[in-house]
Amino acid sequence: MMKPLLALLLLLLHFPSNNALQADIIDDLSVQFRTGNSKEIAKNFAASVELIIIDQEDVYSKAQSEQILKDFFVKNPPNKSTIIHRLSNSPNYRLGILSLNTKNGKFRVTITLKLTKPSNNFLISELRIEQDKE
Repeated sequence: MMKPLLALLLLLLHFPSNNALQADIIDDLSVQFRTGNSKEIAKNFAASVELIIIDQEDVYSKAQSEQILKDFFVKNPPNKSTIIHRLSNSPNYRLGILSLNTKNGKFRVTITLKLTKPSNNFLISELRIEQDKE
């Protein structure tokens, strides 16, 4: 009984799931937020994004979202980004929460990514940037 179970376990470990392939997307996004790279972040946007930046909230196209994020970075040049929390145990969603330090204060960034078909990539469906209360 133990050998088939071991064989199955080895088989599962040998083939990386799609989750493993994109597991570092939160790490990549953290780096892009630290550098204020709205163009690279926008490559991960879904066709429409629910964007909540401080007191501005709406659903925008990918291009509009990139422009709004770019404006945010112009007004708040970032200098540090730290991953506070991440959820990657769902096959269809990813969640990352970052602490973003800028010249004008600290922000909390919540990124929700959804698995999109047929590409099987995680794309940002919601991006929330709030003033950090700490």
